[in-house]
Amino acid sequence: MTFTLGHSPDPDDAFMFYALAEHKIDTRGYRFEHILQDIQTLNERATRGELHISAISIHAYAYVLDKYALLPCGASMGDDYGPLLVAKNRAGLPDNPRLGEVREWLLQRRIAVPGTMTSAYLALRLAIGDCDTVVVPFDEIFDAVKNGQADVGLIIHEGQLTYQDEQLVDILDLGIWWKIKTGLPLPLGGNVIRKDIPPEVRREISDILHESIRYGLEHRAPAVQHSMPLARGMNTALADKFIGMYVNELTLDYGERGRLAIHEFLKQAHEAGLIPAPVELEFVQ
Repeated sequence: MTFTLGHSPDPDDAFMFYALAEHKIDTRGYRFEHILQDIQTLNERATRGELHISAISIHAYAYVLDKYALLPCGASMGDDYGPLLVAKNRAGLPDNPRLGEVREWLLQRRIAVPGTMTSAYLALRLAIGDCDTVVVPFDEIFDAVKNGQADVGLIIHEGQLTYQDEQLVDILDLGIWWKIKTGLPLPLGGNVIRKDIPPEVRREISDILHESIRYGLEHRAPAVQHSMPLARGMNTALADKFIGMYVNELTLDYGERGRLAIHEFLKQAHEAGLIPAPVELEFVQ
């Protein structure tokens, strides 16, 4: 039996699925077709139930509850770090501004965002409110800020580590904002599996993906090397640092803290009117 497996073309996802892609683990007779697409596209495909297994934004999970269950492994969480708002300069902001001052500054500017179903966008709306945004592919946001299409960019993926190389400055780290607000990591992405797959098969798939992540963490150097073709200009040390931010113990299993983070994130989103209904988390057991 072959399953479609969607994930983003990024070093952290490549690291997670290294063992699977390179046949380092027992897949119990199942085959996996790896489909690499940007996270906004994967979110949109999930609303249509197109892929058997997919990485999606936690924000998008609120819209696919009828089709998908969360896998307990594969989480990407920012624990005191996360998506960044960057600009060409901080003109008009005082030194050491308070959050309210940053919010007012941002509300007067156009912000390039990587998609309205991303968790980064949802965190932005929770932090700032109803702001002026323009959707730009995540890998074009730096250019959008530098050419004036937007005043501020909402940066995800490796851009969180490379924005200074683009002569941009940070305005607000949404992971830090969320940690101060809740004491929890910011839940950004997760893996889901279609509910029309039999429960016993879902459990087996969950075990296989967990083993793939564990294998990568235990064989770090070759897993990082496997991810380098998707590192978009990062050297090995920087790619390793980025992977460590988003593939760690929380990726092996959300645990109580990770599950609480998702619950709180989506609860606040519903209370703010940013998602249509309350979310009851459903995990593959």
